[in-house]
Amino acid sequence: MSLEQIINEDIKKAMLAKEEVALRSLRAIKAAILLAKTAEGAKDSLSADDEIKLVQKLVKQRKDSLEIFEKQNRPDLAQKEREEIEVLERYLPAQLTMEELKPIIADLITKTGASGPADMGKVMGLASKELAGKADGKTIAAMVKELLAQ
Repeated sequence: MSLEQIINEDIKKAMLAKEEVALRSLRAIKAAILLAKTAEGAKDSLSADDEIKLVQKLVKQRKDSLEIFEKQNRPDLAQKEREEIEVLERYLPAQLTMEELKPIIADLITKTGASGPADMGKVMGLASKELAGKADGKTIAAMVKELLAQ
């Protein structure tokens, strides 16, 4: 079952249960899927990887907004973003912890032969492909930077 079908079913359930937060978040995913499918040069359906990237993008947008709202002392808007992030993250694979991420990135560093911060680009390219959907880019970059600095 594709993400779009799952979302459509969950929208129906959220409507019946009158879950406003879930409904708002699910409609955002559905809108993003429709935009991606109707974009110029797009295929009729999205691959599983594309669906994960799409949801990750929505989560990242919400996190960026959350950060801004917290800086501007807008707890009402920040709370909305937190609620939506929680719902959106249900549709992503489980994220790796820093402890789980460290050995994987250390292995990638040895594979690429990276020796210092100047080689960060090589490691990031490989890490981003291998860890797609399992960790966000900021977390991966922080770990790569930390391991290359040692």
